Amino acid sequence: MKKIAIMAAVLPLFGGAATVAIAQAYPAKPIRMLIGFPPGGGTDIIGRIVAQKLGETLGQQIIVDNRGGASGQLAAELVSKAAPDGYTIMMAHIAAMTILPSLIKLPYDAQKDFAPVSLSAIGPNLLVVHPSVPAKSVKELIALAKARPGQLQYASPGAGTVQHLAGELFKLQAKVDMLHIPYKGSGQSIVDLISGQVHLDFDAVPPVINYVRQGRLRALAVTSAKRFSLLPDMPTVEEAGVKGFDMSTWWGIVVPGGVSKDIVNKLNAEMVKAIRQPDAKDKIAFVGADTVGNTPEEFAAFIRSETEKYARIVKAGNIKLD
Repeated sequence: MKKIAIMAAVLPLFGGAATVAIAQAYPAKPIRMLIGFPPGGGTDIIGRIVAQKLGETLGQQIIVDNRGGASGQLAAELVSKAAPDGYTIMMAHIAAMTILPSLIKLPYDAQKDFAPVSLSAIGPNLLVVHPSVPAKSVKELIALAKARPGQLQYASPGAGTVQHLAGELFKLQAKVDMLHIPYKGSGQSIVDLISGQVHLDFDAVPPVINYVRQGRLRALAVTSAKRFSLLPDMPTVEEAGVKGFDMSTWWGIVVPGGVSKDIVNKLNAEMVKAIRQPDAKDKIAFVGADTVGNTPEEFAAFIRSETEKYARIVKAGNIKLD
């Protein structure tokens, strides 16, 4: 009994050393990366790029596990309940982490049930109009919208999407009245935009850029705070006159909330190293995003800021999901 008591008293003294040893040995087996969207989409493509490069720097395979559905909710719920050992990670997406918490009751707490690792990439949407719209700039579009209140129609892939909230933020900050036309996905919304059934859209760069090059759509600005590397001559909405406008899609790595700080830091260091390699940056840019790579603390602050921003937009626009 005395030996047991002595061991019980001594073991806590080595707890910190044991944690460090575990982190140093990590990863000792393949890691599973959950992606909350089907194969082929932007989140899947960026996730697989990150998985490949991160696996190379860590020296272990990253196995991609697509769990599509409910704008990333299904994957997020699984990760929130996974063992906090660092062997389950998620390519987090703006919707499940920062938009949906203001719209619906979720089976997880996006602020408490995850430990942020690093922001991987961020990409703008592109404000595009049909050529029949007599506006060659954002300022001209605002003037047109004010002259025709409620008549300009903007499309989105559905209520509560980034594109929808971009339109609502534009309405709020430019002080204009436009009519939201929701669709069931980007495919049909873009078809109707090209045909002139709706007037404008705030869509991701890859689905619309070729139509811009063909002259079937006119691009007015990117929605990010900074200019996009692939379109350096395209102004931002803010540069065009709407102060404080920033609406970007983002992706980043998170792990279950109980993962040790040492493992989070190791994942962070290796992921930042991985995505800053030139070939990774080029591949991510090709699908419409710029690589980032920041600290866990910076990513956590970013998630909080984004959550607060979308909560304000949802409240101001009285946005509800059917």
